[in-house]
Amino acid sequence: MAQEGITKEERTVIFASSLGTVFEWYDFYLFITLASVIGANFSAGLDETGSLVFSLCTFAAGFIVRPFGAIIFGRLGDMIGRKYTFLMTILIMGFSTAAVGILPTYASIGVAAPILLIALRLLQGLALGGEYGGAATYVAEHAPKGKRGYFTSWIQTTATLGLFLSLIVITLCRMLMSKEFFEADGWRLPFLISILLLIISVYIRMKLHESPVFQRMKAEGKSSKAPLTESFLRWGNAKIVLLALFGATAGQAVVWYCGQFYAQIFMLNTLKLDLNTTNLMLAAALLIATPFFVVFGSLSDRIGRKPIIMIGCILAAATYIPIFSALTQYGNPDLYLAQQNNTVTVTADPATCSVQFDPIGKRKFTSSCDIATGALAKRSVNYVKVDAAAGSVAQIKIGDRVVSSYEGTGLPKPDAKTKGDAFAKDLGAALKDAGYPEKADMSKVNKPAVIALLAILVLYVTMVYGPIAAWLVELFPTRIRYTSMSLPYHIGNGWFGGLLPAIGVGMVVASGNIYHGLLYPIVVAVMTAVIGTLFLPETKDRDIT
Repeated sequence: MAQEGITKEERTVIFASSLGTVFEWYDFYLFITLASVIGANFSAGLDETGSLVFSLCTFAAGFIVRPFGAIIFGRLGDMIGRKYTFLMTILIMGFSTAAVGILPTYASIGVAAPILLIALRLLQGLALGGEYGGAATYVAEHAPKGKRGYFTSWIQTTATLGLFLSLIVITLCRMLMSKEFFEADGWRLPFLISILLLIISVYIRMKLHESPVFQRMKAEGKSSKAPLTESFLRWGNAKIVLLALFGATAGQAVVWYCGQFYAQIFMLNTLKLDLNTTNLMLAAALLIATPFFVVFGSLSDRIGRKPIIMIGCILAAATYIPIFSALTQYGNPDLYLAQQNNTVTVTADPATCSVQFDPIGKRKFTSSCDIATGALAKRSVNYVKVDAAAGSVAQIKIGDRVVSSYEGTGLPKPDAKTKGDAFAKDLGAALKDAGYPEKADMSKVNKPAVIALLAILVLYVTMVYGPIAAWLVELFPTRIRYTSMSLPYHIGNGWFGGLLPAIGVGMVVASGNIYHGLLYPIVVAVMTAVIGTLFLPETKDRDIT
């Protein structure tokens, strides 16, 4: 029913808005897909874990500023129009992404390289902060009554399709280039391709007309003169903004980023799977599950936005740990068996154990506890800490075998290298004897099972994300809709969701358990399910004109 009677103009609006947004998401997500390569080129001096954290923090920088982009462009969209505002955002996004493709690395210009990289990420974040609200509002205001969920669900597919496109382009580049060339300069090509995507997107969007709802409001003189004040400083609307954040977008965001990005990071850095295989399996899962954005968007026109999103949050929170455990079992069965068959403990003076999180690379983690836990985290070994006497040197116990760490603080470099090499050799031998693999044996990967598990994670994404645009649009009045819906969406997705990879990796390193990073999205999803169920209204039958 919701899909019947779509006019040619309505199809054009959906296609043009969605295609342009796909390209913006493609630009934005190149960073996370190329996290390890970007870290290696722009964070000289950091170890492997530190480089990963740097790249994740650079990725997160774009998310942190998204709410500010929502405020800036949301205000413009409510005052001058939807169409011209998201033309501005796509220009900013396209040019800043292309600039990354020609940006000198740390080896060429030193510390200026990561500073410029982060500055470009901030520009991308500002642009994306204005893009989504404009596209969602524009499409919803063109949709007939009873079809808003279906119409806006096409916008919801764009983030996943942008990720899918980035995975395919990067995988093709890696397959056509040598590893050495790709990691040195070939990684720039996917960023430079965005110039072509920018030209196509701008051409398509120039053909669009302004939203009829906005045109009518403007003609009647009912547009807002102060959308920021009306949206956030008047309690009646500000209350809905807060409820939309904590009762809708925060949970939607962590489910989205856990099901796609954190799953990818988990397979690459924890399970040690091959990059191309990981990307292809994730791309297959995205291909399987992406149509369900439209399925759940259309279903929300019949049964409502709220129940679908709340059920998605609850299902995700209840099943994340079993699903990621199954990913370990089918993705790296040797690691799974080693975890089941061995108890690993680190006995150390608790005063010498720190949270090893230093994205700028100034700190050196040289205590015997940090050396021991860092080495285990790198090998994806679950362990528990046992307190020891003050001043004692940390020891790792793997089954019945004990490996002594060493105190590296104050050691001259030659001595530190000698002790480090000896420790790495002893620990490596002990882990090998206990069955821990250095990398996943790709011949043992159960690819159909892994793809099925990833598809379930993406299916949760489609449940929470498919109806969210229609719900947000319907919660707010036309005169301040762009501004009001953009801020909770981008705080939820930019802060709660965008910071998930860095927070998750940090929690794993701090706790010694490869599944502890999942506690963050589980808690946030449960919070949203409770607040959204109790306090947010159903809106599918509202008149938004």
